[in-house]
Order: sequence, then structure tokens, then C-alpha cells
Amino acid sequence: MAIRYTDQEIGALIQERKPVPEDWRNQFVTRIRRGSKERHLDLTGDMGNKFRIIIRQNHFNESSFSVILGVHDPLLNQLFRLRRYNGNDHTHTNEIEKVKVQGFHIHFATARYQRRGLREDDYAEATNRYKDVNEAFECLIADANLEAPFRLNNIF
Repeated sequence: MAIRYTDQEIGALIQERKPVPEDWRNQFVTRIRRGSKERHLDLTGDMGNKFRIIIRQNHFNESSFSVILGVHDPLLNQLFRLRRYNGNDHTHTNEIEKVKVQGFHIHFATARYQRRGLREDDYAEATNRYKDVNEAFECLIADANLEAPFRLNNIF
């Protein structure tokens, strides 16, 4: 199966500087969905790539959340998920390796998973770097070269 981005291209997208505007809180679009709340923020990287940060959290279970960084794929008009920081509300299985990942975990886009016809970010690793949605967002900021003029306080 064809891949949309190689591992090298994924790495370059992660490392691309993504300036965050001063009024970022006003630009976050909030949606209330059945059972969860969601916010997203669109950013343009220094190389012109269009990125989206999506933050979801379950209304009833604070450990059920995702903090996602995606890049807009102009050829397919779809969001390609580069990273996903998940809560500890479920066990994830890496399908290729047949390894279960429990607790908080980070999903990584890989060419290998794309090639196998799986979701681009289906590979995950356990982490102890965060314990809630706000700390997961701070990890994304640190990992994905978001140049943020702010200190994060409660995202919701």
C-alpha cells in the first residue's frame, strides 16, 4: 500500500517551527459533542504547511482524552495525524508487533504502519510524561516545535 509521508517527511513536519499567535485562546474553536468536548486550532508552519491541533476530552472521564497534531494533506484534503497523546482510559495494541500498551501513551505516524494499510498513527508507546490533558498538550508543545508565547493553563 502507498504511503503518504515517509518517516523522514514526518520528522521534518514535526520539527517545522509552528508559531502560535498571541491570541491563541480566542482562535481555538470549541465544539461540544455528545459525551465529549473538543477544541481545535489551525496553525501555519514556517515552511507553509497547514497544521491543526485537536484536543478532545470525555465529559464523564477526565482520563479519556486525545491531544493530536495533524497536518493538512492538500492532495487528499484530509488531516494526517502526526502525533496523538492519549489518556489512560484504554489499552492500545500495536497491530504489527502484537504488543499491548497500557496507561498513558503517545501515538506516532510511521511509514511502516501506512504501508500495511493501518492508520498512520496506529503505533504507540507508553509514557509517564503526563497525567492529564493539560500536561499532554505541554508535551505536544515541547515535542512538535510549537513556538508558544504562553504558559498553558487549563485548556478547557
